[in-house]
Amino acid sequence: MIHSLFIINSSGDVFMEKHWKSVINKSICDYFFEVQGKASSPDDVPPVISTPHHYLISVYKNSLYFVAVVTTDVPPLFVIEFLHRVIDTFADYFGECTENIIKEHYVVVYELLDEMLDNGFPLATESNILKELIKPPNILRSIANTVTGKTNVCSVLPTSQLSNVPWRRMGVKYANNEGYFDVIEEIDAIIDRNGSTVLCEIQGCIDCCIKLSGMPDLTLSFVNPRLLDDVSFHPCVRFKRWESERILSFIPPDGNFRLISYHIGSQNMVAIPVYIRHAIQYREGSGGKFDVTIGPKQTMGKTVENVSIEVAMPKSVMNMNLTPSQGKYTFDPVMKVLSWEVGRIDPQKLPNIRGSITLQSGAPIPESNPVISVHFTISQLAVSGLRVNRVDMYGEKYKPFKGVKYITKAGKFQIRT
Repeated sequence: MIHSLFIINSSGDVFMEKHWKSVINKSICDYFFEVQGKASSPDDVPPVISTPHHYLISVYKNSLYFVAVVTTDVPPLFVIEFLHRVIDTFADYFGECTENIIKEHYVVVYELLDEMLDNGFPLATESNILKELIKPPNILRSIANTVTGKTNVCSVLPTSQLSNVPWRRMGVKYANNEGYFDVIEEIDAIIDRNGSTVLCEIQGCIDCCIKLSGMPDLTLSFVNPRLLDDVSFHPCVRFKRWESERILSFIPPDGNFRLISYHIGSQNMVAIPVYIRHAIQYREGSGGKFDVTIGPKQTMGKTVENVSIEVAMPKSVMNMNLTPSQGKYTFDPVMKVLSWEVGRIDPQKLPNIRGSITLQSGAPIPESNPVISVHFTISQLAVSGLRVNRVDMYGEKYKPFKGVKYITKAGKFQIRT
């Protein structure tokens, strides 16, 4: 299965490597660097790279490449899912997964990788089990380990390791019993210059924070479950019940976890929550004008927040002199990228940015207009229309506090001008 793992930073340095079988020289990464050099952006690096004797399977997150080396035919999505689980585990343990954090906690990282894979095959990937096996680092524990020479590895096997509910530890007790469910949706869209939708898809998930005593059995039902036909589940979900009744029935892990992920394709009618009016023109004599207005479209009365816009201008643009009606803008003359931090949209006074473009003297007029990338957040709205009907608990006598929150974000939301 997985033979080795290399973690590579944005400068191309292999700053960490882990081998579960024989050692593979890190010169194998030269094949990866060769393909990476041809890619226009980090996201365009192909996830699977074939070499004469190995396959390199990679994911990119937080300016880091996680490159797994396999020597036999393996389902690529299996390895990609494992790499994402590694990244999520590091973020859960250390707060975030960055180069500095990994370097700061080298020992714990190697301990975690030893437990997560056994001879190249996934073993313990649940956060609850790992936290019983390897205690999360803190200042007091680090000082004690330095003085006593001990490690974070527990000497006792987790109680849930051999149970039929391996994702939940035994004997959980809380003074306040509560369960929170976040329905988070990212909308990916391409809008043409006339405002028509070329492509629109939704990537959604339900993230949970469960702090319940004992061994609760939860059910979660939806008002419109027919929207969910392309779904992946956490292992705790009883799949047969979902197939027959469209109800999520599960014994939850303790703490934070992702219950389901889902995809709603362009065959469904997806509402576009924002629109942009744009006028980008170039004229002879090394100049041009730029005028962009953004406003809410189908937001069910909810406020659009954390709005920002990025525009990759043509190489011949030397500078931009703009005046925003709200927020602030920056223009990077090297990368030729305009960034406008808009903030919150007031429907009564739509944000606008306008001004002049300075082109390189003697350079031809750019043949095409740039693409506008939009980022935004809308609280208390699931743009797909998905609604949770009710959450019920069985198996325990106390009454927990339950809450559901909806968030819509922009994924790859692009407008052609």
